[in-house]
Amino acid sequence: MKLENLNIIIADDHPLFRNALRQALSSAFNNTQWFEADSAEALQQLMDNNEAPVDLILLDLQMPGSHGYSTLIHLRSHYPNIPVVVISAHEDINTVSRAIHYGSSGFIPKSSSMETLAQALNAVLYGDIWLPPGTQIVPVSDDATDQMASRLSDLTPQQYKVLQMFAEGLLNKQIAYDFGVSEATIKAHATAIFRKLGVRNRTQAVIALQQLEMEKVNLS
Repeated sequence: MKLENLNIIIADDHPLFRNALRQALSSAFNNTQWFEADSAEALQQLMDNNEAPVDLILLDLQMPGSHGYSTLIHLRSHYPNIPVVVISAHEDINTVSRAIHYGSSGFIPKSSSMETLAQALNAVLYGDIWLPPGTQIVPVSDDATDQMASRLSDLTPQQYKVLQMFAEGLLNKQIAYDFGVSEATIKAHATAIFRKLGVRNRTQAVIALQQLEMEKVNLS
């Protein structure tokens, strides 16, 4: 069975990498429609506006607006039927283990050959989990980071976007303007975010989000 007529999103902030990836994979996946996102916000817009069903998302963990694993966690919570494959320059076992723990259907180092990449995506599209040969996954401990990941998954897409804008330092009135809603609506979103994350204010919410940064993650 050939895989063709697919809709695949490449979410990476490096345009040269996105272009190279799309060109290299076009021959392996016939008649595929490619979509690109250079930030977590652009990716969410694609998910909101894309009328065609998405078959696969290729995700860089360090796009603007992403805080380590936060976008992966959000995608797996709200779009559980769409496989997400992490493509990252971080190839250490801790990063790989966390990505799989948080629902990635595969982990492909950016150093991989395009032939390996095509094989990996084929495996994932047929329902397998793909990891670099010889990878031994390490169990993820139930630590503060893992607990915050579980809480983050409870946020709605709008609440997650508001939290990202908090992290960017935007004021409630600026966020309200971007959303086209009242400032009271943003305050209501904030209250719900604080409750779900178990924090008291936006500073604590941003600190909670930053717990998911890769360099802050440790495995026991």
